[in-house]
Amino acid sequence: MTVAQILAAKGNDVTTAQPHRTLQEIAALLAEKGIGAVIVTGGDGDVLGILSERDIVRAVGRHGADALKDSVSRHMTSKVATARMDDAIDHVMEQMTVGRFRHLPVVQNGHLNGVVSIGDVVKHRLEMVESEHRALCDYIATA
Repeated sequence: MTVAQILAAKGNDVTTAQPHRTLQEIAALLAEKGIGAVIVTGGDGDVLGILSERDIVRAVGRHGADALKDSVSRHMTSKVATARMDDAIDHVMEQMTVGRFRHLPVVQNGHLNGVVSIGDVVKHRLEMVESEHRALCDYIATA
């Protein structure tokens, strides 16, 4: 299974933010949308960074509530790992585990195509395991 199959099932809507927005604005956006991260993009749509709930909590923990007035660019992760549409789920799971992050922007030919979360990856991996299990049970039952 590939990233493209995950996005085909869940859609490729991406919540983005501009780097000049404040952490307060992004915290409100995350709460409103019920999501854990936004992709920070430039005017041309290029991926500049990612800002997660963890990034906001760390900023407040280090700098107090005044950090909520800071711009996203000050606290975002600017070295963003990305996935491609043809990446295998196993590769994406490994990338997320090694990097210790939960969201991975999907970029193809320089364009942002979607985001996969660890929840998306685990859900589809479990579906694959369950399908294999059913196939083995059917095989054993008919042997």
